Amino acid sequence: MSQQTAKTLNQAKAQAFGDLMLDTLNKAAAALMISVGHRTGLFDTLVDLPHATSERIAKAAGLNERYVREWLGAMVTGRIVDYDPAGGTYFLPREHAEFLTRAASPNNLAVTAQFIPVLASVENEIVECFRNGGGVPYSSYPRFHEVMAEESNQTVGAGLIDAILPLVPGLIEHLREGIDVMDVGCGRGRALILMARTFPKSRFTGYDFSEEAVADAGAEAARQGLDNVRFEAQDVARIEESARYDLITAFDAIHDQAAPRKVLKAIARALRPGGVFLMQDIYASSHVHKNIEHPLGTFTYTVSCMHCMTVSLALGGEGLGAAWGEEKALELLDEAGFSQVGVKRLPHDIINNYYIAGRG
Repeated sequence: MSQQTAKTLNQAKAQAFGDLMLDTLNKAAAALMISVGHRTGLFDTLVDLPHATSERIAKAAGLNERYVREWLGAMVTGRIVDYDPAGGTYFLPREHAEFLTRAASPNNLAVTAQFIPVLASVENEIVECFRNGGGVPYSSYPRFHEVMAEESNQTVGAGLIDAILPLVPGLIEHLREGIDVMDVGCGRGRALILMARTFPKSRFTGYDFSEEAVADAGAEAARQGLDNVRFEAQDVARIEESARYDLITAFDAIHDQAAPRKVLKAIARALRPGGVFLMQDIYASSHVHKNIEHPLGTFTYTVSCMHCMTVSLALGGEGLGAAWGEEKALELLDEAGFSQVGVKRLPHDIINNYYIAGRG
């Protein structure tokens, strides 16, 4: 460091940033271990145990003790699990379990932590994209649909019938009477299957680009004996249906599309007169400076860079990204022909906006 740099450097600011970086590294490591704890069921095991040794925890979880002990070390130093050195025992406080166990859904943030290792698995490909452009295709993310389905069960499934659908006045009654519904970017179809089961007089169609996700959705619908729902692998930008549906939904799907403008226009065209488009998408601003205080700002841009934006670019798409923001969303909805658009939020969902759109 030159003498001039040393003179102008704000030492307190530099130290504070160094501390921030250390904290970031520790928390990033904790996120990876939280994902492991969720996938192995360790949090669910701990919540049912009193203060216990690593041997007892491993036995209760049916896991290897040496790995469990090392994982517990990360959890203790991360202030997630308590440790009693006198007895060599570990304990998960109930207050922490409220955000880490399957029983805590829809507040189980351990589910969301799984995105960290999933996205990290394509780091090499993303680095190449930084150098050469292009994108990383959906096929490079082997667990993404699995994790997305679990996350969707929390943000969508948990509140779909009681909170999300009632955002549209009279919709529950119409669904009970029987209407035609399409879900765009349905993934593994959990939201559509829940609706089909709850409203047997209505008819449901799910489209998704992923043949793997659609096959899984169809198999689950068949397992539940549902004959009022169907799934099809389809590029939703190519939907040619006209005035066929009373309700079209899109849960966290539009910003991923290669051609979001075409998709929104296809949705508008597919709606019957008086029909409703219910779009759940990421809560953010289109302006980065307005996202500085966003509770999940860094996470949103990271997921976007490592998945949402790049899968669109891989198809030669627009690459809107997860942080396309409310302003851009309203602009594209207006461009697609939706003249009546409302934006709502739900207390249980800090991640998303809910857009209720009609064509007038």
